[in-house]
Formats: sequence, C-alpha cells, structure tokens
Amino acid sequence: MPDRLSALDASFLYLEDATTPMHVGGVAVFRRPRTGFDYDRLVELIEQRLPLVPRYRQKVVHVPGRLARPVWVDDPDFDVTYHVRRSALPKPGTDAQLHDLVARLMSRPLDHTRPLWETYLVEGLKGNQIAVITKTHQAVVDGVGAIEIGQVMLDVSPTPRRPLESLWMPQPEPSSFQLVADAVAEVVQRPGELVENVRSAALDAVNTVEKVAGALGGLASALRTASTPAPGSPLNVRISPARRFAVARGTLDQFRAIRKAHGGTVNDGVLAVLSGAMRAWLMSRGEVVSAHTTMRAMAPLSVRDEDGSNGVAAYLIDLPVGEPNPVVRLHHVSHAMRAHQESGQSVAADTLVKVSGFAPPTLHALGARAASSFSRRLFNVVVTNVPGPQVPLYAAGARMTEIFPVVPLAKNQALSIGVTSYDGGVYFGLNADRDAMSDVDVLAAMVEESVEELMGTVSE
Repeated sequence: MPDRLSALDASFLYLEDATTPMHVGGVAVFRRPRTGFDYDRLVELIEQRLPLVPRYRQKVVHVPGRLARPVWVDDPDFDVTYHVRRSALPKPGTDAQLHDLVARLMSRPLDHTRPLWETYLVEGLKGNQIAVITKTHQAVVDGVGAIEIGQVMLDVSPTPRRPLESLWMPQPEPSSFQLVADAVAEVVQRPGELVENVRSAALDAVNTVEKVAGALGGLASALRTASTPAPGSPLNVRISPARRFAVARGTLDQFRAIRKAHGGTVNDGVLAVLSGAMRAWLMSRGEVVSAHTTMRAMAPLSVRDEDGSNGVAAYLIDLPVGEPNPVVRLHHVSHAMRAHQESGQSVAADTLVKVSGFAPPTLHALGARAASSFSRRLFNVVVTNVPGPQVPLYAAGARMTEIFPVVPLAKNQALSIGVTSYDGGVYFGLNADRDAMSDVDVLAAMVEESVEELMGTVSE
C-alpha cells in the first residue's frame, strides 16, 4: 500500500493558493572550482544523491472522491532534467539581479502532477561565482528524519563522497480502483476518517492545520502570549502572488561578542538585532513608534521531546521595537526567551549541527510548517534561525561561500525571515510580498546597521 500523507502534510496541499505557495527555498552561492562546474555536473551530482531522498522521485496522487488523504507514489515518468534547471544573469551578475531572480522563482507554485521540488543552477555571477536555488514543498519535509535536496548535495571535502550504487525502478502506479479500495479498508477500521477527510479537503483546511499543529510540538507554557491577538502592523495585509527577496550578513564572532558582553544566547542577539531593524524600518515609513510598541514574531525553535527525540516547536515572542536602547532590547528578548531555555526542552546549537537530518534547509522547512500551524492573527512575522556547520561545505568540488534561507509567506503575512549561520557567517534571507514590501531591501540594510549598533555597545 502506498504511503499516505499525514493530516498535516495534506493540509499544506489544501491551503496552497496563488498567493501562498507552500514551498521552502534556499540560495547557496559557490565559488566555481578550477575544474569547472556546469549544468551537466549538477544534474549528475543530484542524480547520484537521489537514493538518499526517495521522496524526491515520488508524486502526490489524490484518492477519487476524497475518501482518504492523498498518497505518495513513484513517478513512472520521472525526469531529473525537468526538476534541475538552469538560468543565467547578464555578466557580471549583481546581487540585486540574483535576488530578483530568486523572488520570481519563488513566486511560482510547484507542479503538483510531478515530484514537488525544483533546483536551479544560476550562472553569470560576478567573481567567478555560481548559485544554486532550491525549492521544496512543505509536504515533502514531513518530519525531522526527512532530508532536503540542498543537504544531500553537500560534502565536507572538495572530493565528493562515492556515489551510491542504486538502480531505481519505479513501483507501478496504483489504479483508481486500488486507491478507493485502500481508502475503504481504512474507513472500515476508522469510520471517522471518511467524514474528516471530506471535510478537511473540501471545506475547512485551515481548521485541519490548527487541529494537527500538535504534531510539531507545543511548548504550551511558553505560549501565554497567544491569549491576545498580535499588535497591528503593516506586515499583516492582503498579499499578492509576487515576491521580493533581500539579504543581510553578519558574522558569528559579532554575535558571540554580544553574548559575552551582555549575556543571553546567539539566538537572543539575532532577535534583538531584528527588533532594532524593525524599529528603524517602521520609523522610516512614518509609523508611530512608542515606548510600548511591539511586533510579535513566530520563532520556531528546536526542542527535545519527552522521548528524547528532537523536534521543532512554535514559539511566540513580542519583539521590543519601541525600546530605543539596543542593550535593553537584548535584555527584554533574553528574558522572554528564558522560559524556553529553562523548560529543559531546548537543544543547544552545537548539538543540533551534529544530528543527522538537522541541516539548515530541513529545519527551516520544519520551522515554516510549525508557523503555518497557528492562526495568522497570533503573529506579525516568522523568524526561523537555524545553526549550520562552521566548516566549509562543497558541491562537486565547488566551495559554498554563503547560504540564505527563503521561508514562505502565510496568508496575510508580508514578510518571513530565515537566518542561518555557516562557516563563521550569519546569513539573513528576507522573503517579502512585492506590493506590501517594496522597501524590503531597506529593511535588510537596517539589519546590518542594527548589528553594528549592538556591536557598538561591546567593549574591546
């Protein structure tokens, strides 16, 4: 019997529409090696690694009459060159041109009749660089054991690991009769499933998501903030299908110096920096900012479950954007995050990067899933912060120099921010609605200014 999508995975398919494609992305920049790196080499690399991610050769098939949730089946017509594509910027391609390309690619929904992922090789960048852009539907990343395509491409050495010897033969696609028969057999065992499947598929997908949000963990004690709606914000508006993308950069040494000088964690420093940037951005727009102004962030965090396994839980925090003093902002954030740290569920960054399957792309995807599981009225912005390896990584001999997450937008959410640390750098990816956030590049610049502002409080 084919694998059936969980209620949570299916809900991401039901919720997707033209303005809210449900894929998570990443932008990795590489230095082209002397041996070269072209489209054929990328296709060969991904083809060799596909056995590590079997879901990437499967597609979603719906059950006739919606008698049960959809199933994963092997795609008999799988063509890796359909999913691995190429693009080029006019030489020498600038960062702004790359970001515009990312925004356009992320605006397009994935083809639901094929496996739900795409990868793009972008050539023509300045400085003999290339970029790889990945898109993966949230339904594919169905748990902490799932691995994202951007993860399996990478090696810790310029010499790629030996390819897996694996001959893939697709299993026959089940007929409509078989899909219905399997669904009926399940209904006999669990009669309530039929009513729930029809209702969730046709009428109330949003309630389905909220009902199964517990699948990602809760931290109920840390969600007291959820008793009140999120404050009003220019970020909570009707969004369009189009996107803008911008980036900001810092260094891990900067955030470690901030932590050493003022306490807290690196994650506290990141949230404090974003608080300062949001403050400056609101003021640049002429918004009223008082001492009590806050902006609520949904910040999915890595947690350790009761059984000792690792997971991701959604966490709400009111960012103190009204506070003018950067150190006081940091203390406010540290105090708010202490409940998570003292719960015994938090997972240290150095532990995370050693856990198989907990690569940044996977965790950003799980973080986006966690955020999507809660009412949009509860928060203004999504912030996923994932520690990455502090050693260089390579794809077919090309050294990765930077990596920026692209976290999807939820309905009525104009901005999502993904943060990843890698090889001494801290990289911010800002995914925004094109109409509501025409100044997202201004906000990105303010993130870097906010880092410098907080660093100015650190004694030598």
